[in-house]
Amino acid sequence: MQLFGNTIRVGAGQTQLLGEGMLFQRAVDRAKEKKLEIKTKVNKIRMDYFLLSLLFTFSLSTLTFFLLRRTGTGRKTRLPPGTIGLPFIGETLQLISAYKTENPEPFIDSRVAKYGPVFTTHVFGERTVFSADPETNRFILQNEGRLFESSYPGSISNLVGKHSLLLMRGCLHRRMHSLTMSFANSTIIKDHLLVDIDRLVRLNLESWTGRVLLMEEAKKITFELTLKQLLSIEPCEWTENLRKIYMRVIEGFFCIPIPMFSITYRRAIKARERVAEAFRLVVMQRRRESERGMKKNDMLAALFDSGGDGGGVGFTDDEIVDFLVSLLVAGYDTTSTTMTLAVKFLTDTPLALAQLKEEQDEIRAKKTDSMPLEWEDYKSMRFTQCVINETLRVSNIISGVFRRTMTDIDIKGYRIPKGSKVFTSLRAVHLGQENFKDARVFDPWRWMKSSNPTNFMPFGGGPRRCPGNELARVALSVFLHHLVTRFSWEPAEDDKVVYFPTTRTQKRYPIIVKRRSNAVEQCKEYGMEKSSKV
Repeated sequence: MQLFGNTIRVGAGQTQLLGEGMLFQRAVDRAKEKKLEIKTKVNKIRMDYFLLSLLFTFSLSTLTFFLLRRTGTGRKTRLPPGTIGLPFIGETLQLISAYKTENPEPFIDSRVAKYGPVFTTHVFGERTVFSADPETNRFILQNEGRLFESSYPGSISNLVGKHSLLLMRGCLHRRMHSLTMSFANSTIIKDHLLVDIDRLVRLNLESWTGRVLLMEEAKKITFELTLKQLLSIEPCEWTENLRKIYMRVIEGFFCIPIPMFSITYRRAIKARERVAEAFRLVVMQRRRESERGMKKNDMLAALFDSGGDGGGVGFTDDEIVDFLVSLLVAGYDTTSTTMTLAVKFLTDTPLALAQLKEEQDEIRAKKTDSMPLEWEDYKSMRFTQCVINETLRVSNIISGVFRRTMTDIDIKGYRIPKGSKVFTSLRAVHLGQENFKDARVFDPWRWMKSSNPTNFMPFGGGPRRCPGNELARVALSVFLHHLVTRFSWEPAEDDKVVYFPTTRTQKRYPIIVKRRSNAVEQCKEYGMEKSSKV
């Protein structure tokens, strides 16, 4: 036998053994080849199965997509007409693009023109029925808890707390909503809150000079007012530090609500924890004071006195903290933005500003400079209320609210199945040409005449109507009174209103203020002249 050029002699037994070894090796090689062949076939089958599954899924998604696009042909068992845009994304990009312009209404306008005031779309990951119809909106809001329920994503719960008024339902929500209303009704405002509102507005305006970022100053005013009403805490270094932390919480409402992708949202969650901890320390201290018989007239005291379950069992500290945080959210951004926009709209409408000044100067002429406003003064501000109404109508700080159906609902001849998300667009009603003449023009005089209340719901409606709506009106009225009787102003630079992620001015509305040093004397002279003429 030759091996590498050398002759090796082997016996018969050795030859047989070598031959068997070679046969065994060939068998092993054939087994490996067979195994590889089988593995290749299995992989091919798996790939074919994957491709078939993918094709089936795509086909099913496409079929569902086109079926949904055909939704609403007029049959009662179908959703309202509309389109759902691209698969998965829907029409979210179109909605956001519209709201990033100075005129976001075309998103709804074009669909209302094509499909009617109730239509179907797909936004923020879910098929949604939009309503731009005032009667439908009223029906949805009035039937909260019976046919519809509030629906908010978990990202909102993380910021306001699971025990917030926003997320409460059923009997507990009714009780807490009633408690909040009882603390912010006309009698309480008249007897207790008005004097604090007047004093805190004056205190903040005293420091104004030269260039002022009106939006920032308005936020400071509303933050201090809300803390005073909730916790009886006066403005101090603690409140200012808390406000700076709290501003990060507010930023979390207007960003991508995923901690992994959003630094802003992560900061908002951490800031919320710090605000909650600060509130928790106040609640613990006040609870000890309450047990010793020390009482204060604020929302926290009312919560201590109210049984948490309706049977006399009190609220826990965590429940109270969540509730207070949610009230702070509700009263802070909306009221300050309305203050800012009212001033901007008045500045852009000189005749309205002149009439407002005349009304407020007449009220101030009856008082010394140090005398606070009284309830009768507030009730006499007729044109001021017209300005506030028109600001609320045009600005639409809350553009609408989301609800989810609790059962199949018949609306306008269509059927909305249980579990569907619906959006009541308050903005669309307020700016609808069929509801208001020249609807997109700031015209406070339109409110000198009576109007249909169904067409105007800036504070929502039904069981979830904003319980602090009267309090907000009073704060706005007091602010406008002291602003126009103490200052004249002009815009420091051009600014515009933007609507995404929420309604606001793009540059925080910078103005140059000039103090009316002789305003009181002029008011008194004006009042004396009117008296002599009479």
